[in-house]
Order: sequence, then structure tokens, then C-alpha cells
Amino acid sequence: MEFTGQYLTYEEYKSLGGNLDQTPFNLLEFEARKIIDGNTQNRLINVSEIPQEVKLCIFKLINSILKFSDEGNSQNSNIASENIDGYSVTYNNVSLDQIENVVKSKNIELNDIVYNYLLGVVVNNAHLLYRGVR
Repeated sequence: MEFTGQYLTYEEYKSLGGNLDQTPFNLLEFEARKIIDGNTQNRLINVSEIPQEVKLCIFKLINSILKFSDEGNSQNSNIASENIDGYSVTYNNVSLDQIENVVKSKNIELNDIVYNYLLGVVVNNAHLLYRGVR
């Protein structure tokens, strides 16, 4: 599958210190790009020169998404303990409130990243985060 319209290329990602392989990078860059597009009302689509702030924002979003994925993977197992000899498994109880809190935390962190990196950035004479209200 070919990924086009990336705001941060794999080479740029690697030069910033990224350590993902190309396929996971492409998938996460796409997810991060969609977060930015949602917050900027698609103002960056078909822009020839992507600002550095956007590239750094994508890099930061990828790292944040990975952090929550790692937390999610450890929470998804829900295994509190295992006993191999008699083979028994004890599971943690994860409440709906705990899941909601993780989702809220993730959304807050991702939106904060977009706000912190893109506030005041102007592309084609428009502020990226402008929503039509002053």
C-alpha cells in the first residue's frame, strides 16, 4: 500500500530520532495526520511546503499514540498473575471508568500536542487552528 500526502516522511522521521520500521510509521503518520486534519479543517491538504511545526507535531503525535498503544496492550491482557505448574491465570478487573479515563487522557494529550505545536502557525494566509470564531 502506498501512502501519499504525508506531512512527515519516513526519512524525516528517522532524522528526528524515530526508530519505527516504515510500515508501522506509515500507519501512525496517517493516524496523526488525520488528527491534525480534523483540528485544522483540512487546511494542509495539498499544501506543497509543510511547515516545520507540523512535521514536529506529527513526530510528537506518533510518540504519544505509541505510548497509549503500549499502555493499552498492557491493560488489554488484564492478567494479574499466572501459575505455570498447575496452570492457573488470575485476571484483573478493569472498570469502564478506568477505560474512559484512559481514553479521555489520550484525547486530551493529543489535542494539547496539536494546540501547542500549531497555535499561531499560518499557511496560505490562514491560521491553521482558526475555527471561525474570534
